[in-house]
Amino acid sequence: MQGRSKTRIYVPEMVVLDILSKLPVKSLTRFRCVCKLWCSSFQTPHFITNHQQNNLKNNNLNVLLKRCQFHTQVTYYFSQLSIEKGQNFSVKHNVHLPFFEHCRSGPAVSGPCNGLVCLKEDDKVALWNPSTREFKILPQSPVHRPPLADFTSFDCLGFGFDSQTDDYKVVRFVTNYFEHKEDVSRIPDWNHQVELYSLKSDSWKEISAPDVYPYDGPPEFNIYINGFYYWQASGSFDYLFLSFDMVNEKFSTIPLPEFGRFFVGQVLEFKGLLGVIVYPLLGTDKSFDLWVMNGSWTKQFSIESVSGVKRPLRFWKNGELFLETPDHELVLFDPSKRELKHLGIHANLAIYIIAYIENLIPINGRSEHEEHIVRRPVEDAST
Repeated sequence: MQGRSKTRIYVPEMVVLDILSKLPVKSLTRFRCVCKLWCSSFQTPHFITNHQQNNLKNNNLNVLLKRCQFHTQVTYYFSQLSIEKGQNFSVKHNVHLPFFEHCRSGPAVSGPCNGLVCLKEDDKVALWNPSTREFKILPQSPVHRPPLADFTSFDCLGFGFDSQTDDYKVVRFVTNYFEHKEDVSRIPDWNHQVELYSLKSDSWKEISAPDVYPYDGPPEFNIYINGFYYWQASGSFDYLFLSFDMVNEKFSTIPLPEFGRFFVGQVLEFKGLLGVIVYPLLGTDKSFDLWVMNGSWTKQFSIESVSGVKRPLRFWKNGELFLETPDHELVLFDPSKRELKHLGIHANLAIYIIAYIENLIPINGRSEHEEHIVRRPVEDAST
């Protein structure tokens, strides 16, 4: 009996790479050892862009939480969430970053921008790609401080992408203080500097400071959206947004929407636009108004009377809203059904949520393993 001949089907390499660009980073990391062509192809700008665009198209979001724990001292860390069918969330890994281990309030988070995160504490700044697990400690700035300054504080920063030069940039605000040694009761004088870091050149430079200064406050007061970084700030007589154009490297200001004295605003992105959710500062029976900037501020919608919550965090995939409860539990609210889903995930202090798209973008750093970053698998969803 004559055996059947085996037929080989040839698949063009371009088709193979297109299929591969739809896979998660974890799979691509394993497939690098299949052949040299695949390994080199995964590092090309074309493949990296295709992979990122596929994740954006399919809205493949991943979630990190900034949390803390109490033992002999307060330790800040990040939790990687696993997202299962039916919007079931659980903690997959707890990630400890030794570079920021002894921070007073944990590293301040800027971003994400294209799936990359910028972290800072005082003069320490680092970039992190949670998808590829690459970590880069930025060099110290060579920008000269005034020689007579008594001390310097490194204030808030912003992190974004320059699409014209294909570069990632960090803008940082610095305050130099001058004490009155002859009269220590007087408030010190100060001046401001602004410096800009370029990932492409791996260097800092000084740029002109704006007339207004942003709040060095909680991360909910700032955000990166489509080439611009926004901070809440205050001018001479009013409150406003300070924005920075990553391409032109210029500052500008935008007024905030009008809201009353006992209301606060959570800054977030809504369909690619700058948005603010305004809600009452006091009480746990909250209503939320969403305002969006598209040439002018427009109220998009209101959510009335959600009980047992403290503040909004961000929107999720289908218009749901992540909220934080007074006891720091992460919950998910569906405005269309008016359903509040308790996720069983808590923090000892306020929760900060980072939702990012998986990516292969290199940051010229070192692996998490080389930086002694520890990822601990977690079985208990509330851990």
